[in-house]
Amino acid sequence: MVLWGADRLTDGASSLARRMRIPEMIIGLTIVAAGTSAPELFVSVASALKGAPDLAVGNVVGSNIMNTLLIVGVTAMVAPMAIAPATVRKDIPFTVGASLLLIVLCLDAFGSLVLAGNTISRLDGFILLAAFAAFMTYTLRLARKSGGEMAPVTDIAQASAAAAPAPWVSLGWVAIGLACLVLGSNVFVDAASFVARQLNVSDSIIGLTIVAGGTSLPELATSVVAARKGRSAMAIGNVIGSNVFNILMILGLTAVICPMQIGGITLVDLSTMLVSMLVVWFFCYTKLTVARWEGCVLTAAYIAYAAWLFYQL
Repeated sequence: MVLWGADRLTDGASSLARRMRIPEMIIGLTIVAAGTSAPELFVSVASALKGAPDLAVGNVVGSNIMNTLLIVGVTAMVAPMAIAPATVRKDIPFTVGASLLLIVLCLDAFGSLVLAGNTISRLDGFILLAAFAAFMTYTLRLARKSGGEMAPVTDIAQASAAAAPAPWVSLGWVAIGLACLVLGSNVFVDAASFVARQLNVSDSIIGLTIVAGGTSLPELATSVVAARKGRSAMAIGNVIGSNVFNILMILGLTAVICPMQIGGITLVDLSTMLVSMLVVWFFCYTKLTVARWEGCVLTAAYIAYAAWLFYQL
């Protein structure tokens, strides 16, 4: 239900965007990223409200690690990803900055590197949301400034807009998708918490692995399909946009609704999230391409991280 709802939400939003002739990279960074991050949003909010903050934080951190290592890795192995210079100069650095901001906010006592007992407070949530607003403002200004260059009005573009469903149909799919996300997320959180209790596994491990994997499936499917169709800009934009949404909007909104005390999430998990993004930035910077062998390196790194998590059990 969660995955189907996210798919319907993304299709409806993308159809509206095509009718408005929004550039493909902007669609990837905003609408598609928001749609594919919707499972993380609803699962994290439901987790925090149900008294499982480690599921909420672990879901976001685990999803970002999976996005950066596994999804970029697998997508690059399917089809090498061409990266736009603007993505390397502006978009990826913003994601790195968001990761650093989260680490700083999680360290309430700067004299200690232990996260357990620290809190992502409502103030922290408002700071994250303010950074998200800055990201959206920057993205929309970029769209207005370079809209003509990034999305020329061609016969193909006109045909794509003409083939899009009527606006009321798209809005209907958005509403249905959101309803499925709300219901499915509640079932998902209850089931994940039950599994954790039965297996005597911490919520943080469940959040970093099972829940993160389940909510990241839309990003994986969207990025692989986009890469196979030769739309690398949308594929990498989806990953970058989702990572920013996950940290700034999802954790920000969740913390504003219900402050979260950190339990099992460690500095190793947050550092892995940051370092993985730096590695992808380096791969993108070298030749403006993520090659197949680099995709293999990223995928192997994710497997190693997952193995380390289960070794800690």
